[in-house]
Amino acid sequence: MTAMSHARSGAKSDGAMSKKILVLVIEDNRLLRDGLVTMLEAQPDFKVVGAAEGAASALQRIHEHKPHVVLVDAALGKHRSHRLVESLKESAPNARLVMMDLLPEEEDVIDFIKRGANGFIAKDASLEDFINTIRHVAQGGEVVPPSLTGTLLSHIAKQASALRGSPMMAPVRMTKREQQITDLIAEGLSNKEIAQRLNIATYTVKSHVHNILEKLALHSRLQIAAHAHKKAPPKGDRRKFAR
Repeated sequence: MTAMSHARSGAKSDGAMSKKILVLVIEDNRLLRDGLVTMLEAQPDFKVVGAAEGAASALQRIHEHKPHVVLVDAALGKHRSHRLVESLKESAPNARLVMMDLLPEEEDVIDFIKRGANGFIAKDASLEDFINTIRHVAQGGEVVPPSLTGTLLSHIAKQASALRGSPMMAPVRMTKREQQITDLIAEGLSNKEIAQRLNIATYTVKSHVHNILEKLALHSRLQIAAHAHKKAPPKGDRRKFAR
């Protein structure tokens, strides 16, 4: 996988890494789970402290073993993975979470990041990429799927990560019109297109955008879009955001 700012593929292990990276594996496929444990245990700087197939056993093990990195199957079904990520971060705020999937959906990536995920790795990735992703995340890095690298969605993912780590502000009261415009910015509409959609003047839209930026203490339309996605993950197709 590719790091948000292109993680160095040879993520340094600080010599012999006197302190091993403690890893917890959460995967409901027993064959894959056992294979991952064997693969990770073969690395001199890793120690697998537990393996679980579901949420209940995962939460128990994260309390018992306090892993540095948790590998989480992103396809547990019925959004169980999304809820599990949130629960894991609540139980162990310092644990770093790496999601495992084949072809993650863009909206799922952003939702996982908002809930606390720090990295993503394809289940069919090479051994080198898999290991380097875990090391990079363990050292504080953030990793997104290569399909998002360099795209607008990767910037939104970064923004979601930044917002996740910042102190929560008091709820902001926005007018109905400001909320409408915020939602349309998140859809990728320009000021002119928003004006046409709402049947108002373009300069009126600009005025509302200015007010939205001030109320949310943001600096760009992209940040407004990220804020909107943070509130409600996108359901439609990816669109370009007009500046």
